[in-house]
Amino acid sequence: MRKAIYPGSFDPITNGHLDIIARAAKIFDEIIVAVLHNDDKHHLFPIEERLRILQETLAHIPNVSLRTFNGLLVDFAAECGTNLVIRGLRMVSDFDYEFQMTLTNRQLKSDLETVFLMTDAVYSFLSSSVVRQIAGYHGKIEHLVPPASALALRQKFA
Repeated sequence: MRKAIYPGSFDPITNGHLDIIARAAKIFDEIIVAVLHNDDKHHLFPIEERLRILQETLAHIPNVSLRTFNGLLVDFAAECGTNLVIRGLRMVSDFDYEFQMTLTNRQLKSDLETVFLMTDAVYSFLSSSVVRQIAGYHGKIEHLVPPASALALRQKFA
């Protein structure tokens, strides 16, 4: 059984994230969407709300589960019993950062493999921070995020 982790803060989940998760779910037997809980980072949504939004959004994909983690991804991967990590790439600038992280993780755990999936071109510009900014100015976001994210953002910035 091929199990992989898709880590991120998902603050909030976007259609780009959803694209990667849905496609990865067709490749791997099990996907663990790992929501980073980092007290040092300021999130728009608390971890409980991010999990609720993700649960609602991903309920239709049967081989996806949710977990939270804090600390090193290599430790979390070992805890989950996998050596596969999924990372989404939007553009070349993402590759620089992801390449550095992949090599660092490999130094910490030599058998940890990172699988890169290119997001659909329609989402190549999309990030959670861009969505938060648009929502903060009451701009149209419904085409950028799943319905649960849009609702939560509208309520947050009401």
